This record gives sequence, structure tokens and C-alpha cells, in this order.
Amino acid sequence: MRMIPASGRVLCNAAEPHLDEVLEMGCWTPRESFSARSGMATDWSASLESADGSVFSVLFRGETLGRVSWPLIGLHNVDNALAALAAARHAGVDPAVAAAALGEFRGVRRRMEVRGAVAGITVYDDFAHHPTAIRSTLDGLRQRVGGARIVAVLEPRSNTMKRGVHRGELAASLAQADRVWFHRPADLDWDLAAVAAEIGSQAGVTDDVDELAATLAAELQPGDHVLIMSNGSFGGLHDKLLAALGARHAA
Repeated sequence: MRMIPASGRVLCNAAEPHLDEVLEMGCWTPRESFSARSGMATDWSASLESADGSVFSVLFRGETLGRVSWPLIGLHNVDNALAALAAARHAGVDPAVAAAALGEFRGVRRRMEVRGAVAGITVYDDFAHHPTAIRSTLDGLRQRVGGARIVAVLEPRSNTMKRGVHRGELAASLAQADRVWFHRPADLDWDLAAVAAEIGSQAGVTDDVDELAATLAAELQPGDHVLIMSNGSFGGLHDKLLAALGARHAA
């Protein structure tokens, strides 16, 4: 941080208090703060026109500078947009032009990517693999689908997940889901069933991807949204589930 020149700009997420601890160690560069969360005193903020974060006005110190309408959802993506707009403004891009450009952005693979839909059942792929990302992704999907049933399917595959670093926060991060399935990797060394028990009867655990695909295909109903979360390929679960749903629908 101390190496960033005075001609630069430091953009800080105001909702992350640990950043303040870093900045207090030494920062000689002008700063601008941003947050999509309402009620926070920030330089950059958003006025949501859609609760899922897909449409919002962009404000800089209270002045509306542009409007973003894009296919992405979730406050974490609104935060990303605000940071990008702030950086673009510092580089000389008109915020209204930058906001319009974001409307052309179609997202990246594995970020709420729709892998397919069969008989009214939509299957998503998302890279969310820690509680903060899981919570934000589920919240965005809930805002988009309203009261429709959300089935969350999680593979705790990252290094921190395997070590159990996040297990105390995992159950709460899945609160927006109506049904939860966990896949237990072979090298997981903590009790995933205990987290499922904390969630309640709507949560289940399996260590077999084929069995999971078959079980999901049997219990899913039209209108359901299946959010599959892993930082890996999840054993091809997405394709296996879509194939099983297709076979059931054709029968």
C-alpha cells in the first residue's frame, strides 16, 4: 500500500473493517470508499432498483452518475461494479459511459452460470466455496426468484473448507435455501453431518455424486432452482443431473 503513488487511487470496500487495519499501517494515496450496502457513509454507493442487484443507480457522494442494468445478481456483484466504475473514473472514463458499458457485460463462467433448464427446473453453477460467497450468492438468487424453492448443493472442496476453517459459519450461510445437499469429499477430515444436523431435516449428506444426481432428479419439481456450488468440477454433477432430469421428463 505504501508503494502506490500519490497520483493513484485506493478503492476500499467500506463493509470490510479489516481493510482499515491495513490502511492504518501506512497509506499515502487518496482513497475512495464504496459499498452496495445501504446506510453506510461511502463515496460510491448504489440505489437498488431491483432487489437482486440486477438494476441500480450509481451515486458518487450523493450525486447520481449513471445506471447499470445487467444480468448479474447479488450485492457482491454490485460492489464489484462500484469498484470498477470508481477505477474507470480515475482513469478518465465518464461514469455514465462506464455504467452503460457494464450493461453489456454477460458475466463469467461459473458465477451463477445457468447450465441448463429441464421441465421448469433450472440448474446453476457457481464457484462459491466459502460462507461469505455462499450467503451472498443465495441472497441474490432469492431476491430474483422470490418464493420459488431453492435447492443448494455444496461440495466443500477448497483447502480452507477441507480443514474445517469455515464449518462454524456454514449452516447459517445456507439459510436462504429451502433444501440443502452436501457432497462429502473423500479427504474431508471433519464431521459434515453435524453441519447438516444444525440446518435440520431439509439437509442431507452423501459421498456419491451419481447417487446425488439420481436423488436430486427424483425429488426436484417444476419451478425449482438448483444452485450447485464448488471450486471444482463436482464430478460432473451438473451434466449428470441435467441428463437424469431429461430422462425423467421423457419417460
